[in-house]
Amino acid sequence: MRRGSRGTPAGEPGSVLADETEGYLLAHAHRDQAQREAEELCAGMPWLTTAQTGELTAHYVRRRLDVTRQLMLGTVRRAAELRQEYENRYAQLRRALLRRHAAGACAVLACAAGVGAVAGVLIR
Repeated sequence: MRRGSRGTPAGEPGSVLADETEGYLLAHAHRDQAQREAEELCAGMPWLTTAQTGELTAHYVRRRLDVTRQLMLGTVRRAAELRQEYENRYAQLRRALLRRHAAGACAVLACAAGVGAVAGVLIR
């Protein structure tokens, strides 16, 4: 189970609410940044009318948010792929460690049985 940065296990109500709130705030921060960039762009074009400035700003913000959304979705997909790869590797390592421990335990038992047999022969 994944633990959030707030120490709450993922999937719990507190974690879900915090994640949604964080996403909401992040989305608004991106939108505000895009709005500022669009206004700076339009400020460099003094010949635009007010309607043109509004239209260009709205178009720029929409496109910027689309690009940001695509980047974030790509990041989420890659994170899921990496999580699966790491989980698979972790499972492989656990199986290998279990096999090694089982082999070691068998070797210790075999040695103990051998020592016991030798001791039994020597005692007679």
